[in-house]
Amino acid sequence: MKKFLLPFLAALFSISPCASAQPPDLTLAREKNWLVIRGAHLPKGEIRINYLEAYCRPNSTDADWHDTTLGHTTELVSLSEDKKTMKLRCTVKDGVIVDHTITATADEVRFAITAHNPTAQASVAHWAQPCIRLGDFTGYDNAGKDLDDYLPKGFIFLDGKVARMSDVKPWNKEARYVPGQVWCPKDVPRTDVNPRPLSPLVPSNGVIGVFSGNEKMIFAVVFEPYQELFQGVARCVHSDFRIGGLKPGETKHIKGKIYIVPNDVPALLSRYAKDFPEQRAK
Repeated sequence: MKKFLLPFLAALFSISPCASAQPPDLTLAREKNWLVIRGAHLPKGEIRINYLEAYCRPNSTDADWHDTTLGHTTELVSLSEDKKTMKLRCTVKDGVIVDHTITATADEVRFAITAHNPTAQASVAHWAQPCIRLGDFTGYDNAGKDLDDYLPKGFIFLDGKVARMSDVKPWNKEARYVPGQVWCPKDVPRTDVNPRPLSPLVPSNGVIGVFSGNEKMIFAVVFEPYQELFQGVARCVHSDFRIGGLKPGETKHIKGKIYIVPNDVPALLSRYAKDFPEQRAK
């Protein structure tokens, strides 16, 4: 009996309780223009991102959206066998090439972006929009008519503290297009943001996100540099990354990260501070 029992007990006690409590790893997929983050622990098993929705010109705040966007195509270059590393290439209509390396781990997705202008003309690609759809994550019906119903789950940081979007005051309701809300960092011109209502409030940092429907998880996104934080009209949030134009032959590097973590705001902020020291200095 001992001969059979001892190996069983050894296997049983070699399993770490902490390891067994870890969520399954995230993986990546590409479906048409959607970047899909998958994980068995996610509500409905996935989060979809329109990646990328648009590359945009400056002087956009009061412009028609069709005049703001430059037009682009995105191709899937490669997806690793384990579905954890994806490479995409965007070709903007003015000739700019933007390469994206996207890497998934257990609880985050990292973005390494290189924008290069191989042409002899200056590019006016100033910013870009990854549109992150979070209706399922927050527990709201994606087909519902109240586009602001998920606001109690959304958050930014104001005066150094987490602020639920439903509690943010003032909430601007005047713009070329409504509803929605844009928060712009102090170093970005107010003439160069999404033509949705622009808040007079300046965020404390570059973090925007939502709490899950059961309040057990946080989804947060950060890009550096970032153009704006945006609460959108597709039950989405944005950290729209900033390019700032490209001179002929110029190359710029942008980084980003999505966190899908337990609901622990201080722990999230600690990770953010280590990952994005540039934003602490602003």
